[in-house]
Amino acid sequence: MLLTGARLAGPAQRYTTAKVAGPHVRQLGRRLIITSPSALGRQLAQLGLRLLPAGLATRLRRTRHQADMVLGAFPTPEDTRWCARTVARLKPQAVLIDTIFRTPLLAEPELKGVNSIIISHDIFHRRAMAMEAAGYSVQPRDLTRAREAVLLGRASAVAAIQPDEAGIIRAMCPQMPVFTAPMPALPCPPPPGISRISGRLVFVGSASLPNLDAMRWFFSEIWPLLGGHGITLDIIGDCGTALRRLPPGVLACGRVPDLAPYLHRAALAIAPLRAGSGLKIKLLDYARHGLTTIVTPPALAGFDGSPASPFIVAGSAVIFAEAVRRAVQGPPQPEAAIAYCTRHYGEEASFSGLKAALQSDGGQEKLQRLGVVRL
Repeated sequence: MLLTGARLAGPAQRYTTAKVAGPHVRQLGRRLIITSPSALGRQLAQLGLRLLPAGLATRLRRTRHQADMVLGAFPTPEDTRWCARTVARLKPQAVLIDTIFRTPLLAEPELKGVNSIIISHDIFHRRAMAMEAAGYSVQPRDLTRAREAVLLGRASAVAAIQPDEAGIIRAMCPQMPVFTAPMPALPCPPPPGISRISGRLVFVGSASLPNLDAMRWFFSEIWPLLGGHGITLDIIGDCGTALRRLPPGVLACGRVPDLAPYLHRAALAIAPLRAGSGLKIKLLDYARHGLTTIVTPPALAGFDGSPASPFIVAGSAVIFAEAVRRAVQGPPQPEAAIAYCTRHYGEEASFSGLKAALQSDGGQEKLQRLGVVRL
């Protein structure tokens, strides 16, 4: 795994499943990766932002980027050259590219003829349109459909995260192989003796703009309709701490080492997202832990909509509140949600397309070596 920039969660991070290298990291021992002195200042600045009051940190980020939301950033030419030289030395049979913002690497001469696959976990020009329609500004500002098609077209193939977006990418790049590689959702059923807490809702989310927008709408339009019904809410992740004021009955849990205890205790999950694209991984996390989720239509985009799905669609605040009140009275059993994940998001469904794309020369011989690029 090749990293550029200050990509670690802190000055040091332990990796147990991948060999990690990068121009701004150093390996200490077999598994410990540390930030190099050249990137330490930026790393400390990022950590400092997290310690500031949420409102002040948001204003500083907006001032710095001149936008409410940054979709992604292209690597520097120096980092791109470092990765190109490293790929040339490793001589991988395939390279996975993490999003269109890493595709400058594919223009380097060392990548000519290398089997390259873009992992497209979003269609960014559509996300930009959705956020702008909701009244937000985004960077980069010139990310059009045509430009995204050119960036995608640099690779040998594209892995889309969900079927609807695979179809859109095929229309954008009709000459390219496109396959679906959804996030796998391995079952994590509640252990024996664990019972759900009546009336408890749960939401998992970072402090990204779509999550913050969703919860602000939820608290202004839906939460007042739930008063007097014994309903509480746990918010897991940075989203809760980034919101300035939370109403009574809402707990900001912040980052937790393990989602399972929270998801196994909740009666119901919510996903009140109003904008976005890609696939909402939080919905798979809810389902694989046995939770049913009340969702808005934008949150459900790209999911299989079979009657047996663990999602209850609510298109307005009133309908959303009514669905929550009705569902918490008798939360569905976890078996149906877990069966949905097994059927649609098991390992075979998630990786069969990627395995075929990685086969050397289109044959059945499996790869002996794989280079992974995450800039």
